[in-house]
Amino acid sequence: MSKYYYLVAGLPELTLEDSKLSYTVANFKTELYPALSEEDKKLIDLFYLQFDNANVLKLLKDKDAAIDLRGVYSAEDLTESISLLKEGGELTGSVLPSYLSIFISEYFNIPTEANFLYEDRLAALYYAYAMENKNKFVSAWFEFNLTMSNVLVALTARKFKMDVGSLIVGETEVCEALRTSNARDFGLTGEVETFEQFVKISETEELVEREKRMDQLRWNWMEEATFFNYFTIERLFVFLLQLEMIERWISLDKEKGNQLFRSIIAALKDEVQIPAEFR
Repeated sequence: MSKYYYLVAGLPELTLEDSKLSYTVANFKTELYPALSEEDKKLIDLFYLQFDNANVLKLLKDKDAAIDLRGVYSAEDLTESISLLKEGGELTGSVLPSYLSIFISEYFNIPTEANFLYEDRLAALYYAYAMENKNKFVSAWFEFNLTMSNVLVALTARKFKMDVGSLIVGETEVCEALRTSNARDFGLTGEVETFEQFVKISETEELVEREKRMDQLRWNWMEEATFFNYFTIERLFVFLLQLEMIERWISLDKEKGNQLFRSIIAALKDEVQIPAEFR
């Protein structure tokens, strides 16, 4: 695997409390990404694909929608792929990653009357795709995030006496336990190393503070997981993740943050569910 002594040495130090940034996720894509090996570019693409996910959802609703330019694919690539799949065609080569092709095809084959949460289906496919990656850190990172999200959703759902199973995204063993277990801890104490930390976060009443604690746990996890990765692609991946976190917090003032997280809780109460066969 390639070593990136010069690139890593030139990166600024980041903390979650930073209120200003001299570097952005977009800067990384234009300035550092071209210097990576082809293999490592594919790894970093896993980070940027989250923007393609959002772009695909936009373009499926409006083919002329403005897209987030931080994605891997251009608007032309995405619209042409969507058009081809809509007509029942198949994508050749590596035009799009397999999970996006699967999702777009499903989009046009699921009856509109079906109460289907497209965002959750796409997230499930994306995480499954990323967790199959051979890079142990990247695979573990996506699994950690999926687990955190699902555990917090499950704990919140129980608190508000909602159906837990319909809200869980993904097909891991943890997902299955969250869907089926009636135990207070879903049988995950001892199985998920950070389960007790998730529980403490879920008990935080102030929603902005709750989200901050989630990001702090993510930050600590990635720093520990890459402690011995000094000049590797993993360190660059972590830098990107940390940049994105800080950018998000800088863009939110406290009141906007509260509104955002209240809307997240409200969305959990939505009765729209993912059909069981697609979870």
